[in-house]
Amino acid sequence: MLNKTVVKSMEIIQVFYDKDQASLSDIITHTGLPKTSAHRMAETLVEMGFLEKTQDHMYRLGLLFLKLGHLVAERLDIRQLALPFMETLRDTYGEAVNLIVQDGTDAVYIEKADTKERIRVYTQIGRRAPLYAGACPRVLFSYLPDKEQQELLHQFDFRKYAEQTPVSEEQLWQKVKETKERGWTLSHSELETHSSALAVPIFDHSGNVVAGMSFVGPEVRFQDEEHVQNLADALVQVGKELSRKLGAEEALLDGIY
Repeated sequence: MLNKTVVKSMEIIQVFYDKDQASLSDIITHTGLPKTSAHRMAETLVEMGFLEKTQDHMYRLGLLFLKLGHLVAERLDIRQLALPFMETLRDTYGEAVNLIVQDGTDAVYIEKADTKERIRVYTQIGRRAPLYAGACPRVLFSYLPDKEQQELLHQFDFRKYAEQTPVSEEQLWQKVKETKERGWTLSHSELETHSSALAVPIFDHSGNVVAGMSFVGPEVRFQDEEHVQNLADALVQVGKELSRKLGAEEALLDGIY
């Protein structure tokens, strides 16, 4: 069942689909809300940053929408930008390649290039995983600002998904340390038992980590050190190239990878 408050809030936002500014009367006409309810909800949206109020008491969309729109566009851009590289990596090395972005305490898989190998690890687009488990989610956490890392730690509910899932802050920090020492991370049996992943971060023009890319496959294929290093070298080069295309500075990349 739809939440009525949320529905009415969205109806208020919809007023601005074809208006730059709207009065309280416009909002009442569009939503059918009583005056007191319309005013209360509009003012709440102002407080949250979704709307702004002008000096002549008109409402308009807030800057938060600009930020959200930028994030959506950025994530769509990285998806389109990354897919040809992912398909080349898949075709060259025979392993599946995934692309993820952060959403709160989770990572969300937004693109994939599936392998044609008979034995493989299947990942569904839209799948969520905690930032502390698995190479690709953890590579995002590893390069977040210290303050954000600390805030996330307080929110993590460490859960054992597979045989080697990190289940404590100490275990997580050790893996973060290893990641930042070499610029990529490797996981075995952290999200699914007998599966492995190798991941690198991708940065934007502000130096922020905006995505992670990983090879993923059966653990047995990620045991040979030479093969793993070859995968890491190839993925690092793609991570650098995508970061450059997003405007990341060379000095940053030299310090990361």
